[in-house]
Amino acid sequence: MAKFLAELLGCTLPSKGASPMFESKSHSRVGLKSSTKQKSTIFSALASEKSLSDCKKEQQWKPSVYSSITPVCFPSPLIEKPIGKESMPQTPPFSAMFDSSGYNRNLYQSAEDSCGGLYYHDNNLLSGSLEALIQHLVPNVDYYPDRTYIFTFLLSSRLFMHPYELMAKVCHLCVEHQQLSDPDSDKNQMRKIAPKILQLLTEWTETFPYDFRDERMMRNLKDLAHRIASGEETYRKNAQQMMQCLIRKLATLSQYEEVLAKISSTSTDRLTVLKTKPQSIQRDIITICNDPYTLAQQLTHIELERLNYIGPEEFVQAFVQKDPLDNDKSCYSERKKTRNLEAYVEWFNRLSYLVATEICMPVKKKHRARMIEYFIDVARECFNIGNFNSLMAIISGMNMSPVSRLKKTWAKVKTAKFDILEHQMDPSSNFYNYRTALRGAAQRSLTAHSSREKIVIPFFSLLIKDIYFLNEGCANRLPNGHVNFEKFWELAKQVSEFMTWKQVECPFERDRKILQYLLTVPVFSEDALYLASYESEGPENHIEKDRWKSLRSSLLGRV
Repeated sequence: MAKFLAELLGCTLPSKGASPMFESKSHSRVGLKSSTKQKSTIFSALASEKSLSDCKKEQQWKPSVYSSITPVCFPSPLIEKPIGKESMPQTPPFSAMFDSSGYNRNLYQSAEDSCGGLYYHDNNLLSGSLEALIQHLVPNVDYYPDRTYIFTFLLSSRLFMHPYELMAKVCHLCVEHQQLSDPDSDKNQMRKIAPKILQLLTEWTETFPYDFRDERMMRNLKDLAHRIASGEETYRKNAQQMMQCLIRKLATLSQYEEVLAKISSTSTDRLTVLKTKPQSIQRDIITICNDPYTLAQQLTHIELERLNYIGPEEFVQAFVQKDPLDNDKSCYSERKKTRNLEAYVEWFNRLSYLVATEICMPVKKKHRARMIEYFIDVARECFNIGNFNSLMAIISGMNMSPVSRLKKTWAKVKTAKFDILEHQMDPSSNFYNYRTALRGAAQRSLTAHSSREKIVIPFFSLLIKDIYFLNEGCANRLPNGHVNFEKFWELAKQVSEFMTWKQVECPFERDRKILQYLLTVPVFSEDALYLASYESEGPENHIEKDRWKSLRSSLLGRV
């Protein structure tokens, strides 16, 4: 994980000789033209907007693009409609959780809060002791926590304690304080508190289902749900439905991981395939899909599919460190972790290498030029769709040194459109141009009249970098030992914005053949890319000649 973060947090727009995920401060192959005007796109009317909303509708399930790879049936969405809404406290969706400043303006503050270790300013919760914050999470007869608080605390609490430890404390407070263990307790009180406790558990299992891969979490959940279900038939049905939804989500995750493992195990270096079965690779991406817009649509399917499986806690999990007030080891050392975040970054790298492979493969110069122009058009369509991650991966692939050194090939390419795309993704001024386009896409999604207009797929590595520096820039605890909850409002705001983006249903029709090719076709390694590049356009200096001879000897077995 440490190596993964070190690579990830150094990323900007790659240029000559840079791998897709590494920072390079040199200029890219094509000079940026700041005076170039972008052609009319769906963002042009929105680029001047100054604010973002964090709001979208709750997720709807969509078929998996991986069903084109292997016959796996995904039975349920990862986020489902809360159960028993007619009997549960009404809580807003993600679209209403945070206002523009990132703070909740309507926390339910009781008399106990003001003297129970929580500190407020202008009705905003700014800090508190860990125990007081846990108390604030647990509902009672007269109180149910705001959903903004629930999400923020469940997200950030794992920086201080294991999720199973928090669940144990919550269960203890619910059982002891609400007298759920007393069979003779007031039935009216049970009717008031049971729906609230069940709703809290539902919020947890829906938003952070991966926490429950821990058997200790599942054991505590079942125990508390059983206590609630012993009251009335309605509670029993709702508790059972909650458990069934959770089990389906966890099963879906396991199936997804199995599919990724199959894809990974079957992936081979393209040069190896060419050497053993040269007739097996006679196709290129254009023979599979000659329409750039269609390819951009299929890339968007893959992006949204993989985004959908990333849990909000994975952002915190990636940066978690030992709490200085805790003598125990790191909160995640004992927990079975998910790798959805890493798998998504690996997809970015694969797409970059696929682009470079497709460009370096053709023997004829005009075919290589045609391939470059094709990917420029695909990148432009990704930009218009709002798929910035695929856009950046394509630009990264075209800026890899084995591609950028093909000067004779690039001389035949009309680069005006590529200049515009590079300008949009220029890393200068902290990616100002990209952030402006992202705001435009987010604003468009708010007023969208179709599913297509709702799509916002951010440049993921930069999103991780933003969250990382937000986490590193402020202390988790204040000098008095209180949890710095003001920091975690901001962290939760950024993560919740991502949650709305990942829940969009892809509106485009899936093409199994194209998806199969994108996900499984062998790609060149970096050495193989250099060899193919030198074979296409010979070495220009002694260093390149020596490397060419070395690569021919090691990769092809001849000098």
